[in-house]
Amino acid sequence: MQSTLKKLSLSALLSLSIPLFAQANDISIYPVSFNSFNPNDPAALAGMEDTDVWVRIRKGFGIPDLENPLVVNQTQWYSSRPDYIQRTTTRASRYLYHVVQELEKRGMPTELALLPFIESAFNPQAYSSAKAAGMWQFIPSTGLDFNLKQNMFKDERRDVLASTDAALTYLQKLYGMFGDWQLALAAYNWGEGSVQRAVNRNIAAGLPTDFNTLSAQMPAETRNYVPKLQAVKNIIANPGEYGLTLPKVDNQPYFVTIGKMRDIDVKVAAQLAELSIDEFQALNPQFNRPVIIGSEDTKILLPQSNAEKFKENIAKWTHKLSSWTSHKVMSARERIETIASKFGTTPEIIRSVNHIPPKMVLTAGSTILVPKTEAGGESDISAEVADNARLAVAPDVPDTRRIFVKTSKRDSLSSIAKRYNVSVSEIKQWNELRRDTLVAGQSLRLQVPYNSRLASTKTAHSAPPRQIAHAKATPSRTKVAASGKQTRTAQQQNKKRPSMTLASGKGSHHQ
Repeated sequence: MQSTLKKLSLSALLSLSIPLFAQANDISIYPVSFNSFNPNDPAALAGMEDTDVWVRIRKGFGIPDLENPLVVNQTQWYSSRPDYIQRTTTRASRYLYHVVQELEKRGMPTELALLPFIESAFNPQAYSSAKAAGMWQFIPSTGLDFNLKQNMFKDERRDVLASTDAALTYLQKLYGMFGDWQLALAAYNWGEGSVQRAVNRNIAAGLPTDFNTLSAQMPAETRNYVPKLQAVKNIIANPGEYGLTLPKVDNQPYFVTIGKMRDIDVKVAAQLAELSIDEFQALNPQFNRPVIIGSEDTKILLPQSNAEKFKENIAKWTHKLSSWTSHKVMSARERIETIASKFGTTPEIIRSVNHIPPKMVLTAGSTILVPKTEAGGESDISAEVADNARLAVAPDVPDTRRIFVKTSKRDSLSSIAKRYNVSVSEIKQWNELRRDTLVAGQSLRLQVPYNSRLASTKTAHSAPPRQIAHAKATPSRTKVAASGKQTRTAQQQNKKRPSMTLASGKGSHHQ
């Protein structure tokens, strides 16, 4: 019976590796983690006998246990919150198989699959006050260091596949630097430069360089960071000992990937997959706008059964896949009301879709989403536009403001016009003057440009245009904040490589 099951499993795996196509061959479905599956590898067959990913994680533990009072405190903290453990492990069940698969491919300890438990409570939409994003909480600069694309349409720091690959690569690099997983984890939180300096100080002083010894030099967050992971490891290793029950996580992929070659609205993609928007975004949190830009590199994650539904439904779909296109603002005079009228929509929709705050206007060079029109055709947004798009806004103030000027003996209409960047004819018109001569002490009314050098620096126009932060795909959704952690001072001082901004201690929002 067991042999038959293995044959059936192998047959299913091999059949899943064959791409499926629909709608002009632009949709392909393929498994993520099985791409590296080797049917001749006895270890792979042995792994398939495990019916629960938790069992598989326990078998791969490889980091020496840390023992200190902080581990005891953190274990007590987590184990006394069964609702939090249940909520987080249930959320983790979507991602664990993939993370464990990637760790095993790299020969890394599987307790590292629990690190997002500390980072983001396994919330890939998490966004911290220090601008760290995603399940692994990359800050923007470190994300760029590991090739995580961040533009107006997509933020790969939230991408389940890309961010996991980047995080494991970073952890491997840190382990290569320190030869110790506990120090590598400390560096992941504190910064590699900070840990290296602490190691060098202890070497110079003839002191040990293990985590417990070095922790005296660490900030409180890092001092608790590795004990937190050890605490979660203790609970996962033996949940019954703490009166906890973990949700069953089958030892098989939760999701497969859809190779997407055309633009598609987030709502349409969720509808075709027969998923709620929340569930779709739980697997695809990287998309910042209501439209997913199609390209050879674009991937959509879906549960296996929903991927098949997606393929079937899209083959029968007769409507537009995407209702949005891009528009570049060429002039500061191009107001949102004008754009809305041109594309047959309302200013409120333009503001909502592009996350433009009230009482702000678009600056020249900004790229925004607008509805597709019949005249505009069905052209998709190009990869070049998506990669280079930016959106900046400035306060919405009048073009001019009224001032009153008292003339002196040396003033003339020409000198005043030049001084205030207006014309002589305008001054005469505003003041109903019939002559070009002035009288000393005469009061003149002027409508001066707001960008005049003499305009008041206290007015709202003095604020420079600001970039709009990349937001979630659905405008009405509220951003999910994983924690209230602050950027670490020591990390900011590490100029060579700014490290990730990572999870906080007790009392953080996600806990």
